Amino acid sequence: MRIIVYGSLRRKQGNSHWMTNAQWLGDHVLEGYEMYDLGHYPAVIQGDGEIYCEVYRIDSTILSELDELKSNSRFYKRELISTPYGSAWIYLYLYPVEGYPRIASGDWLKRKDDV
Repeated sequence: MRIIVYGSLRRKQGNSHWMTNAQWLGDHVLEGYEMYDLGHYPAVIQGDGEIYCEVYRIDSTILSELDELKSNSRFYKRELISTPYGSAWIYLYLYPVEGYPRIASGDWLKRKDDV
């Protein structure tokens, strides 16, 4: 199975250690989504932009750990989407993003450039 990550789980980011046993497949620009800055992590929702992501091959253990990480916040739902590497899971934000700054570039690593 595969997963798309776009924020703190990306390489060299604060939560990238969760991906230590995952196999990086490549980078991907995902169209039809928008990214917002929640402070320490981003929110992604469906929209009219694009986001920069990394796609990984993972096993069920990693998926369970990520589900637990994400469910602790109760702010995300996991959805299966299409990528050039095959179907992949993505975590989408469940709540309104009004009041949070949109990351126009769609790239969490360049969020400070968007200000």
